[in-house]
Amino acid sequence: MTLEDLVRLRRARDVMDRDYARPLDVPALAKVALMSPGHFSRSFRAAFGETPYSYLMTRRVERAKALLRRGDMSVTEVCFAVGCTSLGSFSSRFTELVGETPSAYRARGHEADAALPACIAKILTRPRRDGRSVGPGEAGTAVP
Repeated sequence: MTLEDLVRLRRARDVMDRDYARPLDVPALAKVALMSPGHFSRSFRAAFGETPYSYLMTRRVERAKALLRRGDMSVTEVCFAVGCTSLGSFSSRFTELVGETPSAYRARGHEADAALPACIAKILTRPRRDGRSVGPGEAGTAVP
């Protein structure tokens, strides 16, 4: 993979980070990266270790966690606010990444997280592929 390819892939990843709530699909992201959809998907996975869809859903779940911690939106409202169109798919992916349902996550206390600066809270609450987030007591494991 060339440096130019990596720059274009990062441009597409930046679009996902910034515009996660918009309808984004592989062909649209491939166009941003100036690649065919198949080449984009393979290259993205090789560069970042996950598929474009998986990366996008992780960003959406990450934002959903922040909205659910606030407690002023329903799970359905959060689902649509982060760009998901199916409550069932959103709930399944949220549960897979976080280890609990969106309703259970919203219902439990988040007082310990409230005292943390936003930049640290983002690191500690980032969804992980092993199905759990790093808790406040595990801060040393989240920062290299």
